Amino acid sequence: MNRPPLALALGLLLAGCGLHPLYGGGGGGRVASMLGHIEVAPIEGKAGWLVSNAVRDQLGADRGTSPTYRLEVRLDDKVTGLGVRGDDTITRERRTLRARYQLIDLANGAVLLDATAGSDAGIDVVGSEYATIAAENTALERLSGTIASQIVSRIALYAERTSPAEP
Repeated sequence: MNRPPLALALGLLLAGCGLHPLYGGGGGGRVASMLGHIEVAPIEGKAGWLVSNAVRDQLGADRGTSPTYRLEVRLDDKVTGLGVRGDDTITRERRTLRARYQLIDLANGAVLLDATAGSDAGIDVVGSEYATIAAENTALERLSGTIASQIVSRIALYAERTSPAEP
């Protein structure tokens, strides 16, 4: 089978379907430019601190310029017992982290984006209380990163769909 014509044909098909990189233009592209001008409002609690830091890391905010947008996030963090032994001890937990977030235009106070993100993780409850607490904390750290990725991806998609095309 002759591979170059096949690769060329697939390339032409993809070009015709309108697919293009979300972060086209690198750090100077419209999506990266918008992401770099978002400030993250303080978020309550340990989960809030973790999510806030993860979002800031992924946004790559430009600290040298004043923000154009503000991201406000409210979290719901729950740990629920699932598996129960005959002696009524819990053997499995589920940690659920949900976020409701809004992207606000600082120029006029308009809510540009109002959405939710969420994830959950299973935790084995073992005989050591220390090990269980460590597992719960590790799950929270992973969930915070997942939530942050969902938030930043959704904002990037919003930026791509609403920003005017560059000349």
